Amino acid sequence: MEVKKSPKGLSDKEMEIVSYLELEGKRFFIKADVSKFFKSVNELNVYIYRLKEKKRIVRINKRKYYLIPIQAYRGWVEHPFIVADEMFNGKKYYIGGKAAANYWGIIDQLPGVIDVFSRKKQGRMKILGSVFKFRRVRKMGRTAKRKIKDHGFLIASKEESEKWKE
Repeated sequence: MEVKKSPKGLSDKEMEIVSYLELEGKRFFIKADVSKFFKSVNELNVYIYRLKEKKRIVRINKRKYYLIPIQAYRGWVEHPFIVADEMFNGKKYYIGGKAAANYWGIIDQLPGVIDVFSRKKQGRMKILGSVFKFRRVRKMGRTAKRKIKDHGFLIASKEESEKWKE
C-alpha cells in the first residue's frame, strides 16, 4: 500500500491546517480559526510565518489572512472588491473612482488601480494581483451595498460615480 505524501514544501501540520480551512470554506481567516491545532501562541505564529514564506497565505490586514487554495498551481487571484471588503472587515470604507464607474457601466475602461476610500487608511498596496490605492476622506460619500460571489461589498453610489465619467 502506497502512502500519499503532502504537496512538496508543506509539512503534515501545515497540510492539516490548509485542508481544515478549505473544508470549512474559510478563504479569509484569523489566527483564532486555527489556534486549536497548536499548543502555544508562539507555535501558531511560527506556522503562520512559514505558510506566508511558502506563499500559501497572504496577510490582508492586522488580524486577517487569505488562504491560497491547494488547487492553485501558480498563484491565485481573488476579486479585488472582495479583498477590499475583507481588509476593512465590511465597515467604514467604499470602493470609488474609476473602479466604481466601471462597475456601474459609466465608463468602459478597466481600472489598473482600485480606489478605496476610508477615514483611516491611505497609500498603495498590492495584494493578490490587484493594486489598491487607499484615499483618506473626511466625509464618507453615498454608498450602495452589492454582492459578488455571495460576498457583500460597499461601492460608491451610481450618482457619486458619475463624476468619473470622462
